[in-house]
Amino acid sequence: MENYQLHVTIDQDSGFCFGVVYAIDMAEEILEQDGYLYCLGDIVHNDEEVERLKMKGLRIISHEDLPNLQHEKVLIRAHGEAPETYRIALQNNISLIDASCPVVLKLQNRIKSSYDQDEKILIFGKHGHAEVIGLQGQTNDEALVFQDIKELDQVELPQKFTLYSQTTKSMEKFYHIKDELTRRGHEVIANDTICRQVSNRDKDLPDFVQKFDKILFVSGRKSSNGKVLYEVCRKYNPNTYFISSPHELEVSMFSPNDKIGICGATSTPMWLMKEVKQVLEQY
Repeated sequence: MENYQLHVTIDQDSGFCFGVVYAIDMAEEILEQDGYLYCLGDIVHNDEEVERLKMKGLRIISHEDLPNLQHEKVLIRAHGEAPETYRIALQNNISLIDASCPVVLKLQNRIKSSYDQDEKILIFGKHGHAEVIGLQGQTNDEALVFQDIKELDQVELPQKFTLYSQTTKSMEKFYHIKDELTRRGHEVIANDTICRQVSNRDKDLPDFVQKFDKILFVSGRKSSNGKVLYEVCRKYNPNTYFISSPHELEVSMFSPNDKIGICGATSTPMWLMKEVKQVLEQY
């Protein structure tokens, strides 16, 4: 099998979105200065990148840990936080390094003003997701969160409400939900707050994945946006594999002279996709 060669290409549009780049840059700057930094929750939904930053002194803490800290610096990651976090920080003299993504902050403000105007609010988002907890916090936890329209079948919904979405959800799905709820007789004010960096990838990925025999989609298992983009890849190229690290690669997945495309989520670091490429090129 002398001619066993794989042709590997990385999608240059994949990798961190600007919100994640911003948060990681901020963290690295302070780590260099102070040698350590607390971060509220995983800085990004990618275990490999979190490990890399932990080696530099990043200390991941939970919301339960926050009240026990005093006079420290704590990073708020791109997903944003609920008002309660800012209140605790103020009480405990904690300096918040706020790396909330501008797209998320804009959405938080919109939801807060809807809530202040007594609008009934529905949020299409993943239960328990960091961003969604921050969004719900703007409504005193009164907004109804659902991740699938089936969840609304048994719920007594108001006749009129405002529909929002977590920033990394599928645009197609959001508008499908809006149409379905309108069809059921509700008056729906739809606020499309999906990040265009994410939705543009929905549009670009189909072109990219169709050029290859096989696709390796590299993403952390916790990434919401990873799940959405993986499904896009699979729809246009059924030979798509989901992997989180190069360790999950096996020679048996490939045939001689396969053309392979590598792409990833907005939380996937480019260095990780390059590592996957290097392993493949050694086969």
